[in-house]
Amino acid sequence: MAAFKEHPLREALAAEMHARPHGVIDAPAKISYIAVINDETGAGADQAHLSELCQLFKVPAPPEGTTHFTGDLGPMRLKWERHTEFSAYTFILEAPFEQPFKDTVIEQIPQAWLQALPGEVLVASHFAMDSEERAVKDVVGLFDNNTVVGAHVSNRRAMVWTDFQIHGDRFRRFLVRNVNNNHRAMARLVQRVAEIETYRSLTMLALPLAREARERVSVAELEVSASIAQLAVIEGVEGEQDLLARLSALAAEAESVSAQTSYRFSAALAYSELVARRLKELREERIDGLQPMAEFIERRLGPAMETIENVAKRLESLSLRIARASNLLRTRVDVALEGQNRDLLRSMDRRAKTQLRLQATVEGLSVVAISYYLLSLVSYLAKGAKGLGATLDPFVAVVFAFPVVFAGVWFSVRRVRKSIAKKGDDAE
Repeated sequence: MAAFKEHPLREALAAEMHARPHGVIDAPAKISYIAVINDETGAGADQAHLSELCQLFKVPAPPEGTTHFTGDLGPMRLKWERHTEFSAYTFILEAPFEQPFKDTVIEQIPQAWLQALPGEVLVASHFAMDSEERAVKDVVGLFDNNTVVGAHVSNRRAMVWTDFQIHGDRFRRFLVRNVNNNHRAMARLVQRVAEIETYRSLTMLALPLAREARERVSVAELEVSASIAQLAVIEGVEGEQDLLARLSALAAEAESVSAQTSYRFSAALAYSELVARRLKELREERIDGLQPMAEFIERRLGPAMETIENVAKRLESLSLRIARASNLLRTRVDVALEGQNRDLLRSMDRRAKTQLRLQATVEGLSVVAISYYLLSLVSYLAKGAKGLGATLDPFVAVVFAFPVVFAGVWFSVRRVRKSIAKKGDDAE
């Protein structure tokens, strides 16, 4: 044992390099391949269904959490793989045959189990592998006289033909001839072709979504253009606020389309790159009179990807245009509101000044009124004192008391006002 400390993920990462092995296939052989699309949280149901199949054929089921499994089901082999959003079942029967696409392997699987597959079948293909040399017309006959594409592959060590059509049994057909390949290379070839068909189909899932989104994006683009044109002529805060509400609704629509398409569009881009990589790995060479698979697929997959990428770019551009228009309009609304606030503050300032003048007037009147009442009291007191025998004339008493009373009242009123103003400042 080594004395060094190992990373806790070292074993798992090393095992990942050997995950999903190609296996071996000896010709002649028949293969049935099914790819079932399901959500990313359906692994439990997927593995439970696989365990049920193992019980039917009395073989040990894979342990829980397994992502790939290979086992013998009587005369045939099963290879199962769990991917992010789909599961792949490959049934292999190595035995001589007379008719490549008669008595297929999938017919030996219980129909009730197939009908109960969790998810929906996206790809179903039959592979017939032998070493027999056939004329082109005989090959075309095996595909119900449809247009056939094919090529030499693996440096001319094998040949592959298909029509990319779904036949009456709901399966596509692939005829593979082993010219000079070993059983491991043939297993890799079958897996590559199956992956090309699966990833191509997963890529195309985004096309109907892109077509639907394109219509919504086109409508939104017209409305945004009209809203931007209206920005130059609109007047008044109410009109600007109505336009801002329209832009907000368009932004919500753009986000809704983006939320519905972003995952599928990103997945389509990744799957299309995998398709291109697998096609390159085939190393195709043209058969006289036939179109290679890569050319056939690219001719149809390329425009689909261009549509998807175009809608994604238009959607991104739409979101940016709405954001710019909204920011511009919000700026105009903010400037208008600031102008209104400025006018309001000016009005409040004028009102405050008026209130100060009124307050000063009221204070003056208050001083006069209070002084009048106090001097009246002095007059009454002086008259009373004169009645009691005092020699002070009441009018003289009022004259002498007037400056003192008036000054005292004025000083008291100012002091009270200053005290109230100070309490207000402290409260603020």
